[in-house]
Amino acid sequence: MDIKVLIAGAGPTGLTLAIELARRGVGVRIVEKAESHFAGSRGDGLQPRTLEVFEDLGVLDAVLAAGAPPFAMKVYVGGQPVGERRMAELVEPTPSVPYPNGWFLGQSQTEGILRDRLAGLGVRVELGSGLVGFEQDDDGVTATLATGEVVRAEYLVGADGGKSFVRKALGIAFEGTTDESIRMLLGDVQAEGLDRAYGHWFGAAENPMHGVVFTPLPGMPHFQFGAPLGDGEIDVETALPALQARVDEYSGEQRVRLHDLIWSTVWRPNVRLAARFREGRVFLAGDAAHVHPPTGGQGLNTGVQDAYNLGWKLADGAPELLDSYEAERRAVAARVLGVSSELLQKYADGDEDAHKRGEETQQLDITYRGGPLAPPAEGTLRPGDRAPDAPLADANGKRVRLFELFAGPHATLLVFGDGPLDAPAGAVAYRVLPVGATASGDELVDVDGHAFAAYSASRVLVRPDGYVWTITAG
Repeated sequence: MDIKVLIAGAGPTGLTLAIELARRGVGVRIVEKAESHFAGSRGDGLQPRTLEVFEDLGVLDAVLAAGAPPFAMKVYVGGQPVGERRMAELVEPTPSVPYPNGWFLGQSQTEGILRDRLAGLGVRVELGSGLVGFEQDDDGVTATLATGEVVRAEYLVGADGGKSFVRKALGIAFEGTTDESIRMLLGDVQAEGLDRAYGHWFGAAENPMHGVVFTPLPGMPHFQFGAPLGDGEIDVETALPALQARVDEYSGEQRVRLHDLIWSTVWRPNVRLAARFREGRVFLAGDAAHVHPPTGGQGLNTGVQDAYNLGWKLADGAPELLDSYEAERRAVAARVLGVSSELLQKYADGDEDAHKRGEETQQLDITYRGGPLAPPAEGTLRPGDRAPDAPLADANGKRVRLFELFAGPHATLLVFGDGPLDAPAGAVAYRVLPVGATASGDELVDVDGHAFAAYSASRVLVRPDGYVWTITAG
C-alpha cells in the first residue's frame, strides 16, 4: 500500500484533513487538479468553532495575525450616509468560550496558512495532479492521477468541491436546487476612496436593499465586492468597466475608483446535500458533500469541521469510528444548510434584519447527541456535546486551559477528584482538583470553579476532536 489516505482537493477541507493525518504520522497525499492556488477571497468568514479547531491544529496565531474582527458597515442610501450597522455585536471571551466572535480572512490566505502548517509536517500539495479515475476493493483504492501516476491507498477522500469528480464517479446523488431567481455579482477588487476600517453598503434611493457592498480583505489591498442582481439583469458583464459603472450608479458623491480586479463571477444559490457521505473506502467532505449559500458564512467552516471529525477516525481505522462519520456530519450539514437558506431568503425578501447574525451561525452549538458514539445520558453537558474550555493551574501555579490539554491527536480523560487515572489506550489523563485544593505532581486545580461547573461529573472522556465521548461517575 503506497499510503493510507489519498485526498482529492486542496481547499480548506482537504488541507485540514491532511494536517490531521500528518500530525498523527499517517501516510497521506493531497492532490489538486488546478495548476495554481486560488488567489481570491470566497469564504472569508471564520466562525468561533473553527477558530477553536485552528487552535488545536496550531494555526490560530497565524490566522489571527493575518485577519481582522468583523467590520462595522457604513450604510449609504442614494449616495448619502445614513449610519452604521454590525452583523453582530462583539462580545467578551468567557472561560468556556475563548473565541466568541467571528474572524475575517480571505480564503486564499487561510489556505496559505494551512499549506504552510502542512508543509511543516512534511506534506505538500501536488498541483496539476487531479484525480481522473479510481477503483476500490476490499483492501483499498487504486487511483489514477492526471499525471498518469497510479496510486494505491487504503482510503480516498473526495474534498474536491461542489463539482466533485469523486462524488460523480460514485454515482451519489447531490440532492437540492440551484435557484436562478436569486443571483449576485461577486469579486475581489481594489477600491480607492473607501475607508478600509469599514465595510460599505451603497443602497438605491428607491430600494435601499438593492445596491453594492464592499468588505475589506485583511492583509490585502482589496475589497470583496457584491451586488444583488435584478430580475431583468440576465447577461451581466463581470469585467472591471461594468463593475465601475455599477458602483457609480449607487455611490453618488462618494467617489470610488476600482482597479486590479482579481476575479469576478455571477453567483447563484446552489443548495445541495449528498445522499451519502461514504461508499466503502471512499468518503466525501466539504463542498463535495454539501454546498451552501454564502449567507451566514457556513460553507468553509462546515467543511473544516468535516475534516476535523474524519481525520482521527481515519487514523484509527476502527470500523465503528468510520461508520460514525456520515451519521454525525450529514445531520450537521443538513442543519447548517437550513440556517444558510433561511438567511438567504431574508435577503431575497428585502428583510432589513437580514444582515444580523446570532448564535446559530457560530457552530458552537453543534452536537452529536444521539449519534453512534454518544451513549444516552442526563445532564446539561452530555456525550456528543462540544467540550467547553476552562482555566486551571498546575502544581507550580502556572495557568493552563482545558483546550491546551485537549490539543493534539489524542483523546483526553479528565478525572475530577479521587478515582483512578486509568485512561483508555491513546488517551492522556489528568486529575482536576476543586477550588482551594493544593496540587502536586501532575494534578491541576480548577482555579475558579468553571471546570467543575461545566462538567459536573467525576470522569469525562473527550474525543480527539474536542467533543465529549463519555461521562461517568466514580
